Amino acid sequence: MNRSRTLLISLAVLLALTSFGVAAAAPVDATVAPDTLQNRPARGKVVVADRGSGTISVIDVATDQVSATVALPNDGNTPEPMYVVYSSVAKRVFVGDRGNDQVVVFNPDDYSVEATVDAGAGVFHMWIDPQNKQLWVNNDVDNTSTVIDPKTLDVLATVPMPADLVSMGGKPHDVVLDTRFAYVTMVGFPGPDDYVVKYDKRTFAEVGRVPVGKDPHVSLTLRNHNLYVPAQGNNEVRVLDRRTLDVITTLDVPGAHGAGMTNQGKTFYTTNLPGGGTEGLWAIDTQTNTVIGSPVDTPETVPHNIALTPDGSKLYVTHSGPNNVVTVYTANKHDPTPVYAATVTVGDNPFGLAYVP
Repeated sequence: MNRSRTLLISLAVLLALTSFGVAAAAPVDATVAPDTLQNRPARGKVVVADRGSGTISVIDVATDQVSATVALPNDGNTPEPMYVVYSSVAKRVFVGDRGNDQVVVFNPDDYSVEATVDAGAGVFHMWIDPQNKQLWVNNDVDNTSTVIDPKTLDVLATVPMPADLVSMGGKPHDVVLDTRFAYVTMVGFPGPDDYVVKYDKRTFAEVGRVPVGKDPHVSLTLRNHNLYVPAQGNNEVRVLDRRTLDVITTLDVPGAHGAGMTNQGKTFYTTNLPGGGTEGLWAIDTQTNTVIGSPVDTPETVPHNIALTPDGSKLYVTHSGPNNVVTVYTANKHDPTPVYAATVTVGDNPFGLAYVP
């Protein structure tokens, strides 16, 4: 009797263990290879401003095909889309329209136009702060920055560029923001230097400036206190301390122009715009502030601006001027050096672009 009972208990335990194993394995599809589970296609869209066509092109990240081409509204003048910004809080896509001195607001679900917001004359670069409370739009004819609330679409301020720099021929160009400050590049000065001007986001007052190389652009990550300044005219990326604007180091990068930062802030990418595609794309380690590996040739000329998927696994580069393509690259956290993957045909003179989830 005791032996029979022992056998029954052992059988029950075995059945329980078997059932647990089946239950634990149930969520996994046995027909899918493990490496496939780790490398599923990225999701979302990349929205490209087609400056020469007056349109935006929407690229499906999973397929690298254009899923939609949408014309900007014609509000009196031929639209001239420049740069694209996505607000994760407002759930809106913002496209600067230089031709009509405004920002066009798109619904990312169907890319219908929700609204337009007046900016200044000469809309150019724009950027949104990490809190998604301020969208700064640089106006290089009016020599101002228009600050827009992405949720209410109210204009919070029109920020004048420093009068003394404007009198020297300076115009606002690129802009990037951290949690407290905005950093605006000013270009067009005679002599060897252009400038980065630092503004307080609460008071909109200038709190610092520094001369940098010619034709500067800007990028940053909240992982550190650095400001990355590619300067095409000086063939360099200058790394500044955002707190003091002191120079930390300078990296030799020919034709350094575009600025793209991974979400985690570990890698900064820049483009060699005038190089004809040779050594067109560079990767920089933001922890050591050194160039990673060798620069990558791009199959098209005029590599300009950069957008990345949130995990940094794909990069999208516009090729501006006479071109109508975006090139696509893959990368990974173990080796962020880009590897060419595809070319996507978009509208004429593709300019700014942004990832939209």
